[in-house]
Amino acid sequence: MKKIYSLALVAIVLTAGALGYRAMAAPTPAPDARYVLLDGSTLDTQALRGRVTLVNFWATSCVTCVAEMPQIVATHDKYQAQGYDTLAVAMQYDPPSYVVNFAETRKLPFRVAIDNTGSVARAWGDIQLTPTTFVVNKRGEIVKRYVGEPDFAELHRLIEKLLAEA
Repeated sequence: MKKIYSLALVAIVLTAGALGYRAMAAPTPAPDARYVLLDGSTLDTQALRGRVTLVNFWATSCVTCVAEMPQIVATHDKYQAQGYDTLAVAMQYDPPSYVVNFAETRKLPFRVAIDNTGSVARAWGDIQLTPTTFVVNKRGEIVKRYVGEPDFAELHRLIEKLLAEA
């Protein structure tokens, strides 16, 4: 009899644990923020809805950020026609002239914002480490956060799954 109770208790704990994990892993809405793009125009978070979007916080002085940028460009190029977008947000401490030079010399094919007040980084969870990258689904919910360079094969699988959703 004790064995049956023990098994039942284990099943309850495992079920509760799985439900708790699922609740913690639930998507959260992307924060409201206003982005100032390199061309001087602005964009807000609501404009990201309807597309799967990668939001990448980076800096020209960040070695990992610079190293991962060709893969971010390749990912953008691969999925853009299917409803995917990229927004690169340069950190507050990054000199605007460096950001502009980087974007122009590397011909970045996506929108680049300069967070000159730090308000965007604060809105997204007080981002301090670069690169920090978020994947946002079509409903405007954050479904994944990467600190450091993403595993791009895993990222591509996630993007494909999100693009296939209604």
